[in-house]
Amino acid sequence: MRMRRKSDLPTKPCAGCGRPFAWRRKWKQVWEVVKYCSDRCRRQAGRRP
Repeated sequence: MRMRRKSDLPTKPCAGCGRPFAWRRKWKQVWEVVKYCSDRCRRQAGRRP
């Protein structure tokens, strides 16, 4: 299997902070469902107006 560069991986914007984040192997099965780049963004999303 060939190594991939991080720039070749799919990205999408974080629903919490708006910054783009890249695909991770642990999100392989649930990539369509992932909305936040980190636990911090997920926790703070409920607090923002």
